[in-house]
Amino acid sequence: MKMKNIVTDDTIVALSTPTGVGAIGVIRLSGPESITICEKLFPALKLKEAASHTLHFGVVMDGKEVVDEAVVGLFKAPKSYTCQDVVEISCHGSPYIIQKVLQLLIKQGARPARPGEFTMRAFLNGRFDLSQAEAVSDLIASESQAAHHIAMNQMRGGFSNELKELRQKLMDFASLVELELDFSEEDVEFANRAQLVNLLTEMIGKIEKLSESFRLGNVLKNGVATVIAGRPNAGKSTLLNALLNEERAIVSDIPGTTRDTIEEIITLEGIAFRLTDTAGIRHAADIIEREGVARTMQKIKQASIVVYLFDADEMSAADVLADIKKLGNEDNIAVLPVANKVDKIKAEIKFEGIGNLLFISAKNGQGIEELKKQLCSAALQGADMQHDIVLTNARHYESLQSTMQNLSNAKKGIETKLSGELVASDIRSALTHLGEITGEVTTDDLLGNIFGRFCIGK
Repeated sequence: MKMKNIVTDDTIVALSTPTGVGAIGVIRLSGPESITICEKLFPALKLKEAASHTLHFGVVMDGKEVVDEAVVGLFKAPKSYTCQDVVEISCHGSPYIIQKVLQLLIKQGARPARPGEFTMRAFLNGRFDLSQAEAVSDLIASESQAAHHIAMNQMRGGFSNELKELRQKLMDFASLVELELDFSEEDVEFANRAQLVNLLTEMIGKIEKLSESFRLGNVLKNGVATVIAGRPNAGKSTLLNALLNEERAIVSDIPGTTRDTIEEIITLEGIAFRLTDTAGIRHAADIIEREGVARTMQKIKQASIVVYLFDADEMSAADVLADIKKLGNEDNIAVLPVANKVDKIKAEIKFEGIGNLLFISAKNGQGIEELKKQLCSAALQGADMQHDIVLTNARHYESLQSTMQNLSNAKKGIETKLSGELVASDIRSALTHLGEITGEVTTDDLLGNIFGRFCIGK
């Protein structure tokens, strides 16, 4: 696919490794003159005659001046990331050397690449579709096994294949509906309406399932916001320390010690949790503590999981249920009730009316491993990370919502016997929205917006 306002026939260059001092820096070129330009910096190498997918050791020269010794990776079109000639120069990681080599390559005719331009060329040249290209950015940014797994599954086409299958089925029927419009005066029917309604129902169900996975995908991609909440002196800071296995928060027997939120990240079974220890929820004694309680309530509203921790020795079942009811008022928040300090008393009978209650001693480590398992279970919401397709991209979610609305309109139109032209219009719109996800339908502005978020060099 070639976009009319996007130039892809020049040669671009960028540093593909992070800036700063390192052992090596990798400079990447892509375009028809990549090999010619590199040969001017490596006069001793005959890259045009070399086989693709080979490495070559050479000396970078600026006229008669030796700049560096480097390794050149050669990837000839079309068997490269961008489907163009690609050269990767691995030089020493000195900022001076990297800038010098970049300047020499630009002097010889290369252009500095824009953010995401290498991946854009890969998409435009058919290496993968648009949703797979976006997954490249997610893969680079992944900070947990779960985020990595989702991005890798999407990059390898799991999500795309699902959409292409749905879109092809819809296109087959749409062509018959469109054909009917050409013979409207003869009142013929090529598309079986009952079968079309069944297809639309099936597609709406699958798209609803994909859309519902967006909340989970977004949480796993960015880390599960998890708040440890409860009344003062329940042991919240002790629990945070136990989960982290380090003394991160100050622990004291004095109620109200924590007056501001403390945030840390922990990875459990490949899932990143953004843990927040909060101020105890109570009627505050002073203005500082009141601000701490206000911040606690704000964090709870933003959370996906709230660990409601209480002192098993001090609280009654009625008090616990009342607190849980208040915390559970927010939509889409999983509340895990946890009874702490059970090393002091036998609490099981006292709180037997509270479902899914976990008993722990944050101080002694009792029950901590079981709490970690419950956190993972609450985060996954029953999803199978090995097989389920999980949506993470807001653009994809919005397109699916629009698609579902169009499909619902088409289904209703058939059931109420609207004209074929109106039904066909809704189906065309649904096909357009599906095509926007994978890139069958796109614009220069859309591509610029998507790839502009990538890092330079990718």
